[in-house]
This record gives sequence, C-alpha cells and structure tokens, in this order.
Amino acid sequence: MASRKGMRKTCPVCPTNDVSKLLEGMALTGFQGRKLGESVGIWKRMLADPACTIFLGLSGAMIPAGMQRCLVEMVRHHYVDAIVSTGANIFHDICEQAGICHYLGHHHVDDAELYEKGIDRIYNVFAFEEEFRTIDRGIAEFGETIAPFRGSSREFMHLLGKYLLERYLGRDSLVATCTQEKVPIFIPALCDSSIGIGLLIARRRGVDVDVDQIADADEITCMVEDAQKTGVIFIGGGVPKNFIQQTQVIGSIHGKDLGGHDYAIQYTSDSPHWGGLSGCTFEEAISWGKESPATTQVQVHVDATIALPLVVSALIGSGVKRAKRTAVKKKKVVRQGR
Repeated sequence: MASRKGMRKTCPVCPTNDVSKLLEGMALTGFQGRKLGESVGIWKRMLADPACTIFLGLSGAMIPAGMQRCLVEMVRHHYVDAIVSTGANIFHDICEQAGICHYLGHHHVDDAELYEKGIDRIYNVFAFEEEFRTIDRGIAEFGETIAPFRGSSREFMHLLGKYLLERYLGRDSLVATCTQEKVPIFIPALCDSSIGIGLLIARRRGVDVDVDQIADADEITCMVEDAQKTGVIFIGGGVPKNFIQQTQVIGSIHGKDLGGHDYAIQYTSDSPHWGGLSGCTFEEAISWGKESPATTQVQVHVDATIALPLVVSALIGSGVKRAKRTAVKKKKVVRQGR
C-alpha cells in the first residue's frame, strides 16, 4: 500500500447558506469545485499581502450577462488595484449607467427576425441596437469636449469616468466606481468596441482625439515594475490576459527580470489543447517568463458567470480586508527612453 504520509483527505462539502464557508469546504473536494474553492484562498492571500498589487483582466460579455454589481463590489472593497478590460464590457457598463438595459432573451430564436426588429443578441441576452447607437453618438460628443486629446486609454477612461459621474448623478457603474476609488482602467483594444466606434464618429467630424495604445503598454508595465509583488486575476482570457502577462516580458527586455507574477487566478471556459491564449495554462506561461515555477496559482475551468458571484460573495462574506499597502518597490529598473 502506498504511503499516506503528508497526504490530506478529501472532505465532503456541507451544504450551507454561508457562501464563504461553502467555498472553503469546496477547496477540500475534487475537480473544478476544489479549484473554485482554492481560488478564493489564493485571492485572500493576495489581499493579505501588503506588498502585492492586483491586476484584473476582464473579457467576455460580463456586463450584459449581469455581472456588473459583482465587479462594482470587487472594486469598492479594493479586491483589485487596476483593471484591463475589453472595450465591449466597458461600453455595456456605460449603457447601464445611462439607463439603457439588457433584456432576458433566448438562444433559440430567428436572428433574421431580430435584425429586422433592431434587436442585438448576446447568446440569451437581448438589447436594442438604436439604444446602443445613442451611446456611440454620446461618446463622440464627449470626444469633442476633450479635444485635442492624445493619451493612453487609462487617461481617456479617467476623463470619461469623471464626465459620467457628473452627467448621471446617483447612477452607479463599474467605470464610475473605478473613478471614485482611483482604480485605473486600461482598454488595450479600445477600437475593437463601440467606444472605438464612437471615437471614429468624432474623428470623421474632424475632432482631434487619439488614444495612444503604446502608452497603455508603457504605463501598465511601469506599474508592474514599481510593484514589489504582483497578483493577476483573469476573467476569461483574450487581449486583457496577454496585455497583463506581457508586462513581465517587456520588463525583461528593458533590463529587469521581474521574475513573473507572484499570484495568479483564472476563470475560463476554454481549454489548453486548442492552443489559444484563453485556455493557456500558467505552466505554459512559465516558458515565457510571465509566471515563475514558484507562482501561487490556480486555473478554474468554469463559466465566469457562475464563478464570479460565488467568489465575490465568499470574499465579502468572509470579512477579508485589504492589507495596508506598503510603499516598498522593486530595485531600480531601466525603462526605454528614460
């Protein structure tokens, strides 16, 4: 019989109305249930580490799918320090703040008929195209108020957040909360969204607005270079995931081996054997220097719309508080052009 020394037994999870206790119990079970429970534990370790700066990568249609409040509370409780998002998520968040809703729909439907009625479908969620276009035009009008503008998407989103807070008093959103809590939002593929469409409308009117995506890469890499430790949490994968991961590579190119992120969590429904980044394992990322063999990490193969409400509820329910941040930085780094 094989030795049992040092092995931990699985423990049947006990049903309870306490989500925090439920996820804690799931961490002692098997399969993806255990992974989900472990992710809460690793997130708590990030929050308890005063040297850790936490980056959130946000992809997928999370806002249309009803995850806005989870994300807002995540920021309000300072569970993350910076967000890298698809433009689509932020656009839909702005829509909700402006009073434009997403509706319960169905995936068994005649899409040609929906098109005739001006209804857009996001799997089983519906929205009205003309309502979206009012926000496109609103973003174009906002662009006129800040022109001439050239800066990063982080700087653009800061200005847009302040504008939205003034225009929609008393209405909450992820952008509004990030602006209030001083959590920067980066949108590295901003043109691949209705925010980009709105700015294109402005440009064709002769408005001078230029979002500098190279500045985005420089700014977020500076944050990673200046942090003593870093933690990453990926909702899905795609551009937000790689944009955060590549900061480690950029740092090494400019004379500083940052050693990989110290903590890493991903919630994804993709698989590694397709070769795409969304399913790419953290082990594979070690070969690129994006993670290290010592990284405390877990990947949960799960629909993020199932994981996110449970995990955020567990964090809030546990009463975990963010440790007071230290001002300690990594050793001096060399940056291009400085």
